Amino acid sequence: MADLGLQQGLRQDRPLPELGLFLNVQHPPERPAQDVVREILEHVRVARECGFASIWAGQHFLSHPYQMLQTVPLLARVAAETGDMTIGTGIALLPLLNPVEAAEHAATLDAISGGRFVYGVGAGYRAEEDRAFGLPKGRRVGAFEAKLAVVQRLLAGERVSASGDGYELHDAALALVPPVPPPIWIAANSDAAVERAARLSDAWFVNPHTRLDELERQMALFDAARAAAGRPVRTVTPILKEVCVADTDEEALACASPYLKAKYEAYVAWGQSDVLPGGDTLRREFDALTAGGRFIIGSPESCAAQLREHIERLGADHIVVRVQWPGMPSEFAVRSIRLLAREVLPALAPEGTA
Repeated sequence: MADLGLQQGLRQDRPLPELGLFLNVQHPPERPAQDVVREILEHVRVARECGFASIWAGQHFLSHPYQMLQTVPLLARVAAETGDMTIGTGIALLPLLNPVEAAEHAATLDAISGGRFVYGVGAGYRAEEDRAFGLPKGRRVGAFEAKLAVVQRLLAGERVSASGDGYELHDAALALVPPVPPPIWIAANSDAAVERAARLSDAWFVNPHTRLDELERQMALFDAARAAAGRPVRTVTPILKEVCVADTDEEALACASPYLKAKYEAYVAWGQSDVLPGGDTLRREFDALTAGGRFIIGSPESCAAQLREHIERLGADHIVVRVQWPGMPSEFAVRSIRLLAREVLPALAPEGTA
Protein backbone atom coordinates (compact mmCIF):
# COMPACT_ATOMS: atom_id res chain seq x y z
CA MET A 1 0.00 0.00 0.00
CA ALA A 2 1.08 3.58 -0.57
CA ASP A 3 2.58 5.45 2.39
CA LEU A 4 1.60 9.00 1.47
CA GLY A 5 3.06 12.23 2.79
CA LEU A 6 0.29 14.33 4.32
CA GLN A 7 1.66 17.71 3.32
CA GLN A 8 1.76 16.88 -0.39
CA GLY A 9 -0.70 14.01 -0.44
CA LEU A 10 1.85 11.86 -2.31
CA ARG A 11 5.10 10.01 -1.85
CA GLN A 12 8.24 11.44 -3.35
CA ASP A 13 10.76 8.78 -2.27
CA ARG A 14 10.71 6.19 -5.05
CA PRO A 15 11.53 6.25 -8.77
CA LEU A 16 8.24 4.85 -10.03
CA PRO A 17 5.29 7.24 -10.41
CA GLU A 18 2.22 6.73 -8.25
CA LEU A 19 -0.97 5.45 -9.85
CA GLY A 20 -4.37 6.90 -9.02
CA LEU A 21 -7.83 5.78 -10.14
CA PHE A 22 -10.36 8.32 -11.38
CA LEU A 23 -13.78 6.83 -10.74
CA ASN A 24 -16.29 6.70 -13.56
CA VAL A 25 -19.29 8.32 -11.90
CA GLN A 26 -21.16 8.94 -15.17
CA HIS A 27 -23.40 6.22 -16.57
CA PRO A 28 -26.34 5.86 -18.99
CA PRO A 29 -29.58 7.04 -17.37
CA GLU A 30 -31.27 3.64 -17.67
CA ARG A 31 -28.69 1.94 -15.45
CA PRO A 32 -29.75 1.51 -11.79
CA ALA A 33 -27.66 3.86 -9.65
CA GLN A 34 -27.29 1.21 -6.93
CA ASP A 35 -25.54 -1.04 -9.46
CA VAL A 36 -23.21 1.82 -10.33
CA VAL A 37 -22.24 2.27 -6.69
CA ARG A 38 -21.53 -1.44 -6.27
CA GLU A 39 -19.38 -1.41 -9.40
CA ILE A 40 -17.42 1.64 -8.21
CA LEU A 41 -16.70 -0.02 -4.87
CA GLU A 42 -15.46 -3.12 -6.71
CA HIS A 43 -13.08 -0.97 -8.77
CA VAL A 44 -11.79 0.72 -5.62
CA ARG A 45 -11.11 -2.66 -3.99
CA VAL A 46 -9.27 -3.92 -7.07
CA ALA A 47 -7.20 -0.73 -7.22
CA ARG A 48 -6.32 -1.07 -3.56
CA GLU A 49 -5.36 -4.73 -4.04
CA CYS A 50 -3.14 -3.67 -6.97
CA GLY A 51 -1.31 -1.03 -4.92
CA PHE A 52 -2.82 2.13 -6.41
CA ALA A 53 -2.04 5.24 -4.36
CA SER A 54 -5.18 7.34 -4.73
CA ILE A 55 -8.88 7.46 -5.64
CA TRP A 56 -10.58 10.47 -7.27
CA ALA A 57 -14.08 11.56 -8.21
CA GLY A 58 -15.22 14.50 -10.31
CA GLN A 59 -18.19 16.83 -10.11
CA HIS A 60 -20.83 18.11 -12.51
CA PHE A 61 -24.45 19.11 -12.10
CA LEU A 62 -27.32 18.65 -14.57
CA SER A 63 -25.12 16.08 -16.27
CA HIS A 64 -27.32 14.95 -19.18
CA PRO A 65 -26.94 12.75 -21.20
CA TYR A 66 -25.48 10.83 -18.24
CA GLN A 67 -26.57 10.28 -14.68
CA MET A 68 -23.79 11.28 -12.27
CA LEU A 69 -23.11 10.56 -8.61
CA GLN A 70 -22.10 13.51 -6.45
CA THR A 71 -18.54 13.72 -5.22
CA VAL A 72 -18.57 14.34 -1.47
CA PRO A 73 -21.02 11.63 -0.34
CA LEU A 74 -19.47 9.16 -2.77
CA LEU A 75 -15.92 9.78 -1.51
CA ALA A 76 -17.13 9.46 2.08
CA ARG A 77 -18.46 5.98 1.24
CA VAL A 78 -15.43 5.07 -0.86
CA ALA A 79 -13.07 6.01 1.99
CA ALA A 80 -14.30 2.96 3.90
CA GLU A 81 -12.67 0.79 1.19
CA THR A 82 -9.42 2.68 0.54
CA GLY A 83 -7.21 1.77 3.50
CA ASP A 84 -4.22 4.11 3.40
CA MET A 85 -4.88 5.40 -0.12
CA THR A 86 -5.34 9.12 -0.68
CA ILE A 87 -8.81 10.30 -1.71
CA GLY A 88 -9.37 13.47 -3.67
CA THR A 89 -11.87 15.63 -5.50
CA GLY A 90 -11.04 15.80 -9.15
CA ILE A 91 -12.49 18.38 -9.20
CA ALA A 92 -14.88 20.35 -7.02
CA LEU A 93 -16.52 23.19 -8.95
CA LEU A 94 -15.70 25.90 -6.46
CA PRO A 95 -17.44 28.89 -8.12
CA LEU A 96 -20.77 27.08 -7.70
CA LEU A 97 -20.27 26.15 -4.04
CA ASN A 98 -20.67 28.07 -0.81
CA PRO A 99 -17.08 28.42 0.48
CA VAL A 100 -18.05 27.62 4.08
CA GLU A 101 -19.75 24.39 3.04
CA ALA A 102 -16.82 23.58 0.74
CA ALA A 103 -14.33 24.06 3.57
CA GLU A 104 -16.46 22.03 5.99
CA HIS A 105 -16.73 19.19 3.45
CA ALA A 106 -12.97 19.27 2.86
CA ALA A 107 -12.26 19.17 6.60
CA THR A 108 -14.69 16.28 7.03
CA LEU A 109 -13.19 14.22 4.18
CA ASP A 110 -9.74 14.93 5.58
CA ALA A 111 -10.86 13.54 8.96
CA ILE A 112 -12.57 10.49 7.40
CA SER A 113 -9.45 9.65 5.38
CA GLY A 114 -7.05 10.12 8.28
CA GLY A 115 -5.42 13.17 6.74
CA ARG A 116 -5.05 11.60 3.30
CA PHE A 117 -7.24 14.02 1.36
CA VAL A 118 -6.36 16.30 -1.56
CA TYR A 119 -8.78 19.08 -2.44
CA GLY A 120 -8.82 19.32 -6.21
CA VAL A 121 -10.73 22.37 -7.42
CA GLY A 122 -11.45 24.18 -10.66
CA ALA A 123 -13.41 27.02 -12.17
CA GLY A 124 -15.61 24.90 -14.43
CA TYR A 125 -16.75 25.82 -17.91
CA ARG A 126 -20.48 25.06 -18.34
CA ALA A 127 -22.88 28.02 -18.61
CA GLU A 128 -25.80 25.74 -17.69
CA GLU A 129 -24.24 25.04 -14.30
CA ASP A 130 -23.49 28.71 -13.71
CA ARG A 131 -27.12 29.63 -14.38
CA ALA A 132 -28.43 26.84 -12.16
CA PHE A 133 -26.44 28.18 -9.20
CA GLY A 134 -27.17 31.84 -9.88
CA LEU A 135 -23.59 32.70 -10.81
CA PRO A 136 -23.72 35.83 -12.98
CA LYS A 137 -22.23 35.64 -16.46
CA GLY A 138 -18.57 36.61 -16.53
CA ARG A 139 -18.08 36.07 -12.78
CA ARG A 140 -16.77 32.49 -12.80
CA VAL A 141 -13.04 33.26 -12.51
CA GLY A 142 -13.50 36.05 -9.98
CA ALA A 143 -15.77 33.86 -7.86
CA PHE A 144 -13.27 31.01 -8.07
CA GLU A 145 -10.35 33.08 -6.82
CA ALA A 146 -12.36 34.76 -4.07
CA LYS A 147 -13.90 31.53 -2.79
CA LEU A 148 -10.60 29.66 -2.97
CA ALA A 149 -8.99 32.31 -0.76
CA VAL A 150 -11.81 31.93 1.79
CA VAL A 151 -11.58 28.13 1.75
CA GLN A 152 -7.80 28.17 2.17
CA ARG A 153 -7.97 30.58 5.09
CA LEU A 154 -10.76 28.64 6.82
CA LEU A 155 -8.90 25.34 6.45
CA ALA A 156 -5.82 26.99 7.92
CA GLY A 157 -7.85 27.86 11.03
CA GLU A 158 -8.04 31.60 10.37
CA ARG A 159 -10.95 33.87 11.17
CA VAL A 160 -12.37 35.29 7.97
CA SER A 161 -14.42 38.34 7.04
CA ALA A 162 -15.44 38.26 3.38
CA SER A 163 -18.46 38.48 1.12
CA GLY A 164 -19.33 37.49 -2.41
CA ASP A 165 -21.89 35.67 -4.53
CA GLY A 166 -24.05 33.80 -2.02
CA TYR A 167 -21.97 34.23 1.14
CA GLU A 168 -21.16 36.80 3.80
CA LEU A 169 -18.74 36.12 6.66
CA HIS A 170 -17.97 38.27 9.67
CA ASP A 171 -15.02 37.04 11.71
CA ALA A 172 -16.04 33.45 10.93
CA ALA A 173 -13.96 30.35 11.65
CA LEU A 174 -14.37 26.62 11.26
CA ALA A 175 -14.97 24.57 14.38
CA LEU A 176 -13.55 21.51 12.55
CA VAL A 177 -10.03 22.39 11.41
CA PRO A 178 -7.64 19.81 9.91
CA PRO A 179 -4.32 19.42 11.76
CA VAL A 180 -2.64 20.19 8.42
CA PRO A 181 -4.60 21.91 5.63
CA PRO A 182 -5.12 19.50 2.71
CA PRO A 183 -3.13 20.20 -0.45
CA ILE A 184 -4.93 22.22 -3.10
CA TRP A 185 -4.61 21.02 -6.68
CA ILE A 186 -6.13 23.22 -9.37
CA ALA A 187 -7.35 21.87 -12.70
CA ALA A 188 -6.65 24.14 -15.66
CA ASN A 189 -7.09 24.07 -19.43
CA SER A 190 -6.32 27.49 -20.90
CA ASP A 191 -2.99 29.30 -20.54
CA ALA A 192 -4.54 31.87 -18.21
CA ALA A 193 -5.92 29.09 -16.01
CA VAL A 194 -2.53 27.35 -15.91
CA GLU A 195 -0.89 30.59 -14.76
CA ARG A 196 -3.60 30.99 -12.13
CA ALA A 197 -2.91 27.47 -10.87
CA ALA A 198 0.78 28.34 -10.62
CA ARG A 199 0.00 31.28 -8.37
CA LEU A 200 -2.71 29.79 -6.16
CA SER A 201 -2.20 26.03 -5.79
CA ASP A 202 0.11 23.34 -4.53
CA ALA A 203 -0.06 21.63 -7.94
CA TRP A 204 -1.56 21.89 -11.40
CA PHE A 205 -3.86 18.88 -11.85
CA VAL A 206 -3.10 18.33 -15.53
CA ASN A 207 -6.24 17.69 -17.58
CA PRO A 208 -6.81 14.64 -19.83
CA HIS A 209 -8.11 16.54 -22.85
CA THR A 210 -5.00 18.23 -24.28
CA ARG A 211 -2.28 16.90 -26.61
CA LEU A 212 1.12 16.20 -25.08
CA ASP A 213 2.94 18.90 -27.07
CA GLU A 214 0.52 21.52 -25.74
CA LEU A 215 0.86 20.17 -22.21
CA GLU A 216 4.64 20.39 -22.45
CA ARG A 217 4.40 24.02 -23.53
CA GLN A 218 1.95 24.77 -20.72
CA MET A 219 4.12 23.06 -18.10
CA ALA A 220 6.92 25.48 -18.97
CA LEU A 221 4.39 28.29 -18.64
CA PHE A 222 3.32 26.94 -15.24
CA ASP A 223 6.90 26.80 -13.98
CA ALA A 224 7.66 30.32 -15.21
CA ALA A 225 4.48 31.76 -13.66
CA ARG A 226 5.24 30.01 -10.39
CA ALA A 227 8.74 31.45 -10.26
CA ALA A 228 7.43 34.93 -11.11
CA ALA A 229 4.93 34.67 -8.24
CA GLY A 230 7.67 33.69 -5.80
CA ARG A 231 6.15 30.25 -5.23
CA PRO A 232 8.36 27.21 -4.55
CA VAL A 233 9.21 24.89 -7.42
CA ARG A 234 6.68 22.13 -7.97
CA THR A 235 7.19 19.04 -5.85
CA VAL A 236 4.34 16.99 -7.30
CA THR A 237 3.09 16.78 -10.89
CA PRO A 238 -0.23 14.94 -11.15
CA ILE A 239 -1.71 14.17 -14.54
CA LEU A 240 -5.12 12.74 -15.41
CA LYS A 241 -5.24 10.45 -18.45
CA GLU A 242 -7.86 8.43 -20.31
CA VAL A 243 -6.40 4.89 -20.38
CA CYS A 244 -7.39 1.52 -21.82
CA VAL A 245 -4.96 -1.41 -21.66
CA ALA A 246 -5.50 -4.77 -23.35
CA ASP A 247 -3.33 -7.55 -24.73
CA THR A 248 -2.90 -5.81 -28.10
CA ASP A 249 -3.21 -2.28 -29.47
CA GLU A 250 -6.08 -3.36 -31.70
CA GLU A 251 -8.04 -4.93 -28.85
CA ALA A 252 -7.58 -1.89 -26.61
CA LEU A 253 -8.77 0.48 -29.33
CA ALA A 254 -11.81 -1.71 -30.08
CA CYS A 255 -12.70 -1.80 -26.37
CA ALA A 256 -12.27 1.93 -25.74
CA SER A 257 -13.40 3.67 -28.89
CA PRO A 258 -17.23 3.37 -28.71
CA TYR A 259 -17.37 4.66 -25.14
CA LEU A 260 -14.56 7.22 -25.28
CA LYS A 261 -15.91 8.64 -28.55
CA ALA A 262 -19.37 9.14 -27.02
CA LYS A 263 -17.86 10.71 -23.91
CA TYR A 264 -15.89 13.27 -25.92
CA GLU A 265 -18.90 14.07 -28.09
CA ALA A 266 -20.65 14.96 -24.83
CA TYR A 267 -17.64 17.07 -23.79
CA VAL A 268 -17.90 19.04 -27.03
CA ALA A 269 -21.62 19.59 -26.45
CA TRP A 270 -20.88 20.79 -22.90
CA GLY A 271 -18.27 23.29 -24.12
CA GLN A 272 -15.08 21.58 -22.93
CA SER A 273 -13.36 22.08 -26.28
CA ASP A 274 -13.90 25.83 -26.06
CA VAL A 275 -11.65 26.19 -22.99
CA LEU A 276 -8.67 24.26 -24.36
CA PRO A 277 -5.48 26.10 -25.42
CA GLY A 278 -5.88 27.99 -28.67
CA GLY A 279 -3.87 25.44 -30.62
CA ASP A 280 -6.09 22.49 -29.76
CA THR A 281 -9.68 21.33 -30.23
CA LEU A 282 -11.82 18.28 -29.46
CA ARG A 283 -13.84 18.82 -32.63
CA ARG A 284 -12.03 16.08 -34.55
CA GLU A 285 -12.74 12.68 -35.98
CA PHE A 286 -11.97 10.01 -33.41
CA ASP A 287 -8.80 8.79 -35.16
CA ALA A 288 -7.40 12.31 -35.09
CA LEU A 289 -8.59 12.84 -31.52
CA THR A 290 -6.55 9.88 -30.28
CA ALA A 291 -3.32 11.18 -31.84
CA GLY A 292 -0.69 13.30 -30.12
CA GLY A 293 -0.70 11.60 -26.72
CA ARG A 294 -4.17 12.77 -25.73
CA PHE A 295 -5.27 9.24 -24.79
CA ILE A 296 -3.27 6.21 -23.62
CA ILE A 297 -4.70 3.20 -25.47
CA GLY A 298 -2.92 -0.01 -26.35
CA SER A 299 -0.98 -3.02 -25.19
CA PRO A 300 1.01 -2.80 -21.94
CA GLU A 301 4.14 -2.08 -23.98
CA SER A 302 2.45 0.70 -25.97
CA CYS A 303 0.88 2.27 -22.89
CA ALA A 304 4.18 2.19 -21.01
CA ALA A 305 5.91 3.93 -23.92
CA GLN A 306 3.25 6.64 -24.06
CA LEU A 307 3.27 7.21 -20.30
CA ARG A 308 7.07 7.30 -20.29
CA GLU A 309 6.83 10.27 -22.66
CA HIS A 310 4.61 12.08 -20.16
CA ILE A 311 7.08 11.38 -17.37
CA GLU A 312 10.05 12.59 -19.41
CA ARG A 313 8.41 15.65 -20.96
CA LEU A 314 6.17 16.82 -18.11
CA GLY A 315 7.88 15.40 -15.03
CA ALA A 316 4.67 13.50 -14.21
CA ASP A 317 5.01 11.57 -10.96
CA HIS A 318 1.38 10.78 -10.10
CA ILE A 319 -0.66 9.34 -12.97
CA VAL A 320 -4.41 9.32 -12.35
CA VAL A 321 -6.17 7.06 -14.84
CA ARG A 322 -9.77 6.96 -15.96
CA VAL A 323 -10.25 3.44 -17.33
CA GLN A 324 -14.02 3.42 -17.88
CA TRP A 325 -16.49 5.67 -19.66
CA PRO A 326 -20.31 5.63 -19.72
CA GLY A 327 -21.62 2.28 -20.94
CA MET A 328 -18.29 0.42 -20.88
CA PRO A 329 -18.48 -3.06 -19.29
CA SER A 330 -16.87 -3.25 -15.87
CA GLU A 331 -14.59 -6.13 -16.85
CA PHE A 332 -12.76 -3.89 -19.35
CA ALA A 333 -11.99 -1.41 -16.57
CA VAL A 334 -10.84 -4.11 -14.13
CA ARG A 335 -8.52 -5.54 -16.78
CA SER A 336 -6.93 -2.12 -17.33
CA ILE A 337 -6.42 -1.61 -13.59
CA ARG A 338 -4.69 -4.98 -13.24
CA LEU A 339 -2.54 -4.61 -16.34
CA LEU A 340 -1.48 -1.11 -15.32
CA ALA A 341 -0.26 -2.37 -11.96
CA ARG A 342 1.22 -5.67 -13.13
CA GLU A 343 2.79 -4.79 -16.47
CA VAL A 344 2.70 -1.06 -17.24
CA LEU A 345 3.94 0.48 -13.98
CA PRO A 346 7.05 -1.74 -13.64
CA ALA A 347 8.01 -0.79 -17.21
CA LEU A 348 8.12 2.90 -16.20
CA ALA A 349 11.12 2.49 -13.90
CA PRO A 350 14.20 4.47 -14.97
CA GLU A 351 17.05 2.40 -16.35
CA GLY A 352 18.94 0.63 -13.62
CA THR A 353 16.13 0.82 -11.05
CA ALA A 354 13.71 -1.84 -12.30
